[in-house]
Amino acid sequence: MTDVESKLPQDIKPAPDAEPLLGPVASELARYLVSIAMTAAATVIAVGIDSSVTIPNLSLIFVLPVIIAGVSLGLGPSLCSAISGALAFNFFLTEPRYSLAVDDPANIWAIGLLFVVGVIVSAVAFTSRQRATEAKLSRRRATLLQGYCRDVVAADNTKTIVSVTARALATLFQVPVIVMLVREGRVVSLEQVGDVEPQEAELEAARSSLATGTVIRSGIYPNLASRFDFWPVETDEGRNAVVGIAFDPDERPSSPDAQIDVVVRILALVLDRQHARVKRDARPSD
Repeated sequence: MTDVESKLPQDIKPAPDAEPLLGPVASELARYLVSIAMTAAATVIAVGIDSSVTIPNLSLIFVLPVIIAGVSLGLGPSLCSAISGALAFNFFLTEPRYSLAVDDPANIWAIGLLFVVGVIVSAVAFTSRQRATEAKLSRRRATLLQGYCRDVVAADNTKTIVSVTARALATLFQVPVIVMLVREGRVVSLEQVGDVEPQEAELEAARSSLATGTVIRSGIYPNLASRFDFWPVETDEGRNAVVGIAFDPDERPSSPDAQIDVVVRILALVLDRQHARVKRDARPSD
């Protein structure tokens, strides 16, 4: 089994671009509850400090949950921490206590400033988290592409080449993939990964992609009924292979073409090499 094949999960499911610190099984509600719990802990600490010693800028304690939530839980929970922190500061630490009413105009400014700082910190923390996640995803894809290059070059027959390519793309994007070899308008080999079975309309769209040499997107005329985007693979022998990827319309990557073009070009080179090898082996020896 190749490295690419060993990395492929049994069930192809869309992978989220960002993985929460709490793990993939954490629900959206759980993240909000955690953000509120952190704000509650900050409130207990702030009230304890305020009851024993008077210090300025006690409201800054409520910024800590906002930062933690922005980095680990996401933008929504971070904003939730900012709002609940401002309300908790008003309710427990400004006069009159245990009321949302505010007597001192200075406290109104303090509460408003706390909220504004919380929102800004939420945005900054979330942006940093997104960039870190994107960098992690880029490194993962680069590693998978390196593994694909190594495995497909080592393949010694066309079936293995097509299989490795299909599984590499499925691993890369976590969606169903088909790779087809076509001769004289006939599909002579089809490798499928995932549970989306190509229909006749989609096979016709694949042939159209080969005939025109253009990428055909799903849901766009004349590929309205297809769930697959198709990329033609052009070798020295002509366009005789096509790659189909069934992206989820709601979770389509923003720019998948760069990675797919790399795979398509490598596939074309390897198919050319395999064709040359077959011709050489079939040539009668002197």
